[in-house]
Amino acid sequence: MKQMNIAYVGFGKSTNRYHIPYVKTRENIKIARVVNRTLGKRPADQAALEATGTIFSTDINDIITDKTIDLAVIVTPAMAHFETAKQLLLGGKNVLCDKPLVETRQQAQELIDLANEKGLFFMPFQNRRFDSDFLTVKKVIEAGYLGDLVDITVNMDHFRPNDAAKGTDFDGAWYGHGVHMVDQMVSLFGKPTDVQYDIRSARDANAVDDYFSVNLLYPNLRATVAATELAALPHPKWIVYGTRGTFVKMDVDQQENDLKVGIMPGTEGFGLDTAADFGTLTYYNGNGDRIVKHIPSVTGDYARVYDAVYESVINGKPKLVSDDQILTVIETLENGFKK
Repeated sequence: MKQMNIAYVGFGKSTNRYHIPYVKTRENIKIARVVNRTLGKRPADQAALEATGTIFSTDINDIITDKTIDLAVIVTPAMAHFETAKQLLLGGKNVLCDKPLVETRQQAQELIDLANEKGLFFMPFQNRRFDSDFLTVKKVIEAGYLGDLVDITVNMDHFRPNDAAKGTDFDGAWYGHGVHMVDQMVSLFGKPTDVQYDIRSARDANAVDDYFSVNLLYPNLRATVAATELAALPHPKWIVYGTRGTFVKMDVDQQENDLKVGIMPGTEGFGLDTAADFGTLTYYNGNGDRIVKHIPSVTGDYARVYDAVYESVINGKPKLVSDDQILTVIETLENGFKK
């Protein structure tokens, strides 16, 4: 199997929590370079990679001039995404960029056009397409238990009453959390026919948004994405209503929880739900019998984004996130702040 050499731009928490631990589980991917504005802030992590041959530097041109690099992965602060991606694409590099990709549809279109003009790969890192809870909901929908869907809601709740932050719209919950949830809905149902927005700063009126409840409207279906930082008792993560039944999944994917306590991908039991965390399906069968069953959770794995990228970059397969989906997600986010 051909090896894919990758380089990271950025070496902070996200790189070391949501990217590198997963890449280490894939023998066909090598971390060849890391570029960061300053070096030595994570000495143990840097030393561990250097011991396997990774080269660290502070100049992004080191990636551009390295002809062995198959893919550059951008994991910088979000405001730097557009210019960094543009520089790398102009330099002839395939690009995977952390979320939120960019702030405006125009920026996304410019980068997509540039990549297509040069025959390059360009895609956002939509890792939550491989959340366990999302994969389980997708499985239940595709199995047909629920009949025709009528209403689906996904919540991302926290309780952080004292963490309101200043910044721009790009720094708030809608771009930060909403980007994943909108992408999940777009991947299932495509572009909505209309969108209804309720986006607020609930903790501090002078801070960035920290609450949203947004309805993506489709023919005969309302898909709601919602988040709050003031949920001492959280909503169910998913509630799905159909003409034949309902599915409720209370708990979130466990990958992030395990990562936060230092349990790494590849460890036995990593990211797995217990039976108590399984979702509950209630439906009526063809005889009119009411059936209740617990649905074992599908295992999540964020490394599958890299598997998909490998197939696209090395084997020429279609992208996991299409250009149309990229534009739909960014347009939906941007329109939330248009008056």
